Amino acid sequence: MSTLNVAAYKFVSLDQLEDRRSRLRRFCHEQELRGTILIAPEGINMFIAGERPNVDALMELLQSDPAIGPLEIKESYSDYQPFTRMLVKIKREIIAFGIEGIDPAQYTSKRIEPAELKQWLDEGRPVTLLDTRNDYEVELGTFENAVHLDIDHFRDFPERVEAMPAEVREQPVVTFCTGGIRCEKAAPMLERLGFRDVYQLHGGILNYFEQVGGEHYRGDCFVFDQRVAVDAALSETDAAQCYACQSILSPEDQQSPYYVKGKSCPRCYQTSDEAMQQSIAQRHREIAEYTSPLPGSTPYDNYLPAHVSQALDGLTVLEFLQAVIPAVDEDVWKQKISEGRILLEGKAVAEDRRVAVGEKYMHWLSDVVEPEVNVDIRILYEDVDLVVVDKPAPLPMHEGGRYCKNTLSAILNQVYYPERLRHAHRLDANTTGLVLWSRNRRFAKLLQPQFTRGEVQKWYVARVIGHPEQDEFTCNQPIAVEPTLIGARIAETDGKPAETRFTVHSRNDDGTSLLIVQPITGRTNQIRVHLWSLGLPIVGDPTYLTEGRLGDQQTLSMDQPPMCLHAWRIAFRRPQATELTEFAAPLPEWAAEMETPVGQGG
Repeated sequence: MSTLNVAAYKFVSLDQLEDRRSRLRRFCHEQELRGTILIAPEGINMFIAGERPNVDALMELLQSDPAIGPLEIKESYSDYQPFTRMLVKIKREIIAFGIEGIDPAQYTSKRIEPAELKQWLDEGRPVTLLDTRNDYEVELGTFENAVHLDIDHFRDFPERVEAMPAEVREQPVVTFCTGGIRCEKAAPMLERLGFRDVYQLHGGILNYFEQVGGEHYRGDCFVFDQRVAVDAALSETDAAQCYACQSILSPEDQQSPYYVKGKSCPRCYQTSDEAMQQSIAQRHREIAEYTSPLPGSTPYDNYLPAHVSQALDGLTVLEFLQAVIPAVDEDVWKQKISEGRILLEGKAVAEDRRVAVGEKYMHWLSDVVEPEVNVDIRILYEDVDLVVVDKPAPLPMHEGGRYCKNTLSAILNQVYYPERLRHAHRLDANTTGLVLWSRNRRFAKLLQPQFTRGEVQKWYVARVIGHPEQDEFTCNQPIAVEPTLIGARIAETDGKPAETRFTVHSRNDDGTSLLIVQPITGRTNQIRVHLWSLGLPIVGDPTYLTEGRLGDQQTLSMDQPPMCLHAWRIAFRRPQATELTEFAAPLPEWAAEMETPVGQGG
């Protein structure tokens, strides 16, 4: 064994921490040392490994510092370098505890030497051995009959120790840990809580092993480096530690097919489906947290862009705005211009200014509060490439009009940050059901063209007003390229080709029918327009009304009945797959009468 491992700490008052860190980093790099040095106003703590002369040089440097002075150094050897890099960190505490008034540099509890503790245990004296370490350390080994507090982190110690029974406070208590540093704070904490006779094992378990061996101790001792554990002879054992869950692994554990170094072990291994469900549950928690309150419910300033195209070059600002958003009255635009709410490069413009191609004007909206939306967003599936969402309604897909923050895109991008999801297709704000999102550019380039080429199969469920004459029928009416003033598309002979197939599931006594709908093309509002043009408007549609009328509302409010259109199933081809991948969303209440027979409509 040629690599010397040392552990040392000392509670002393330190200042000029940045300078100390710089000098220690430089020195350790020159000496080719690895490990970790923590410095804080309360002292220094370190685990270092390297060649004996180099380690000795560092110890000499530290002990020559008047602020530090002599150190108690624990040594052991290994046949390899147990650390991967050299870190020198500045911390608030060298051992995190978080309790004010505990300052080991000024006061700490009395120490008991390993030999004396062994004698007590040999004689069977009444004493409580209190293990202050974390549960995964205790699992590897501890003293016979020791009490441990089942903690995940030393910060949890104060809360747990307060719950110890009163009778323990009246007899001697010996605290112990790996090297003694945690007991410097734990033991005074016990005294503060009224424990009458408190000791700390001097030098911890490692010093006990070195001084008296392993008697009265069962198992090995966890160490904070790649060795994972040492036995009573301070030799490395065969134990390993799971990188994912921190569990200590026996040689048998390491032979398990579920042990993948750096990824999983038999205790934390999950099937891909289990891992996905755990991830989805976390996403749902993050969605709930981010949307309570709704992000658009707090007043904010919004700037809506309007780009000047070649066709609009040379118009006045007023003419340009009327051309871009014709639904807004001329008088409204005039007022906004006079109020300085139409900006170019941050400056207000006059209504008679001539716009130029390439310019971007901003419509400044102040104190915006967005309408309430439904944020019961359900993620049905996710992997490294794809996210499948069951969209609620009303909820716009993306920014536009009165909505910016209260949109599905904005919410998902917040939850998946720093990723930026790309939607492969869209649903109306009032439509519920399946939406596919790509998690990376590569997958988006493979998925999106399938929608463009019409290769993706989609099935919707719709409840309509009226009873169709035929059980199966098709609508091929072209759909207008340009929207109406309220943003609606209508059937138009010189519009874009469109095809939708319908199958009647049931005709109901209330005058409605439940349809299974398969859009072959993907025009904006296609299903709604085709059903409306056939005299079968969708129940709850605020735009496409009965008797061929158009309403003046686009997005439903939360207190209105739902629009009965649901994106139910979708099938597409994943790269290099021989079969289609299909997803289905749960049916809404208004379609609960319908079972979900596999292949229906396909």
